[in-house]
Amino acid sequence: MSDQRSTLEAQLNDFDAEKREAALDQLLDLVADGAIELPEQTKAFNLHCHSFFSFNGYGYSPTSLAWLARTKGLSALSIVDFDVVDGIDEFLAACKVLSIRAGAGMETRIFIPEFGDRVINSPGEPGICYHMVTGLTTTKLQDDTLVRELKQISQERTRGLVERVNTFLDPVQLDFEADVMPLTPNGNATERHVCAAYVEKAKSVIPDTASLTGYWAEKLGAPEDKITALLDDGPALQGLIRSKTMKSGGVGYVQPDGKDFPAMEKVNQFGIEAGGFPVHTWLDGTTEGEEAIEELLDLSISQGVAALNIIPDRNWNISDPEIKARKVNELHRVVDIANGLGLPVLVGTELNAFGLPFVDNFDTPEMAPLFETFQKGAFILHAHTVLQSAADLGYLSNWAKQNFSSTAAKNDFFAKLGEAVLYPDILTADMLNDGLAPERVLEILTALDPTEA
Repeated sequence: MSDQRSTLEAQLNDFDAEKREAALDQLLDLVADGAIELPEQTKAFNLHCHSFFSFNGYGYSPTSLAWLARTKGLSALSIVDFDVVDGIDEFLAACKVLSIRAGAGMETRIFIPEFGDRVINSPGEPGICYHMVTGLTTTKLQDDTLVRELKQISQERTRGLVERVNTFLDPVQLDFEADVMPLTPNGNATERHVCAAYVEKAKSVIPDTASLTGYWAEKLGAPEDKITALLDDGPALQGLIRSKTMKSGGVGYVQPDGKDFPAMEKVNQFGIEAGGFPVHTWLDGTTEGEEAIEELLDLSISQGVAALNIIPDRNWNISDPEIKARKVNELHRVVDIANGLGLPVLVGTELNAFGLPFVDNFDTPEMAPLFETFQKGAFILHAHTVLQSAADLGYLSNWAKQNFSSTAAKNDFFAKLGEAVLYPDILTADMLNDGLAPERVLEILTALDPTEA
């Protein structure tokens, strides 16, 4: 059975959606037959996962992410692929059958002119800011003008990058269509896909190991003994290629400016109109822009931002004690600020590079005091997703505006609902409407879904 399970779990990452769905169905049959025993769900969750529709360091599909989360006992999961919404339907459907609280969204980069001379959370790029919308409920949003534009701009940028790096890495040169695009399930190639393609292309162009070692040592400016070690560690070699050729100072890097990215207000408007909510993403509090976090959040909220995203592992899991102390302090500071502003805090580990943990460790001394805030964010996101999917009664809906006198009251309601309810059976849109009071909505949903995770 272990071989069968391994085969099916590998099939969850197939680029063919029908094969992924069939594999999950067969795994669920094994669960029903008692051949696979799923663990009890714990307090663990991850609200910032990239699937293979943008880039996942382990090649995980949306379905695979949901399955693995359930086998690891996670209680909630959310995806936020970069510049695409391709995996939303698949992901939410998988989470539903696996009884995992869920959310879905998209990450992109924006330009904030008011911070045009200050680095925010994109290193070395003043005014450029990683940004999110979450709580989205359909892949059909891929037809939205903004989503199409974001994907097109991203692909043009990646193609230009390959052209520049090809010249430098000659004789190892990529054919974008033949070497890069096959690494993606739906045509969204990223820098990380390009790096993986260069590693494989170099092996075919320079099959002799000694020559290949010398090639990479020369091109990447690294000692041959280091390259020798990296040749057996594909992800590490990919990371070195990316840092040396595609980031600031590399031959493929082009310093962006404001016109290369949409304005925050435009992305926020899309998120709200699509039934989700905009999210400001926070790095570590050490940049000039984030040192002015109150100013930045006030501006973001005025343009529609309704939550804060944090990748906490990179803020506390640090070996240098001095750097760690500062970043932990900043982490606690920004959470306090978010709580004061009524911003739900959504946390996760990204998984867009090999070696990242599947889930945060919430039991460390640095994280434990923040857990209640983080868990509340997970409950809020899930409740929004359930209500928005069923009847457009989500976190920023007109119904929410009419029924809550304060953000704190709204947060408490959505958190209560998200904790109490998983996926109500036989829930249809006609069971809910914007004339119902919040207490009645909670009553209806808990009656349909009386069990806890």
